[in-house]
Amino acid sequence: MHASTSAATSQKSGEQRPRRSLRWRVVDIVVASVVGVASGLIFLLWNIGYLGPKTLLEPLTPGLQGLLDGPWLFAGVLGALIIRKPGAALYTETLAAVVSALVGNTWGGFLTIEAGLVQGLGAELIFLLFFYRRWSLPVAILAGAGAALAGGINNLILWFAGADALFTTVYLISTVLSGAVIAGAGSWLLARGLAATGALDRFASGREARARV
Repeated sequence: MHASTSAATSQKSGEQRPRRSLRWRVVDIVVASVVGVASGLIFLLWNIGYLGPKTLLEPLTPGLQGLLDGPWLFAGVLGALIIRKPGAALYTETLAAVVSALVGNTWGGFLTIEAGLVQGLGAELIFLLFFYRRWSLPVAILAGAGAALAGGINNLILWFAGADALFTTVYLISTVLSGAVIAGAGSWLLARGLAATGALDRFASGREARARV
């Protein structure tokens, strides 16, 4: 009797859980695209806005301008936290870079898109390491740091070739810290805020947040 009751309870519990699918739906593509385009517009604003803080940080310690990289790294982390599907981080970060490149910036179109690909891949690999099953704050922070580390190494190769050990060390530490806090923790808080409004109810991220309320 006890065994059959437990089995029935387990079956009922299993029926209440929607089957997890990693396949993209139309709504996933649409929302990921909206996130990517909106993030690209924010990138455009930061392309100008970072110039003031940059002039203040550069004279302090070589490489400290890496602290300003975070706002260019959040798109992939935010997209992945919302969509929760393979490729979401890579897609949204790259799309944001494409928007920034199309409008124009001082770094050139191709290199901007290349940077978006690298940064998105850095975040994507972190979510892959957790088999796209963990979407907690620590994982988001790691994804932001991953995007920053990948992007930082890319920048050192393309823009800071020949930099000395001090600059390289300070820059990598600074950009990883910025990525972890702004792109990682910041995106996690933003995703939770959006979910609390009901805007993400068609996603597991939204339903999970609403269930905690």
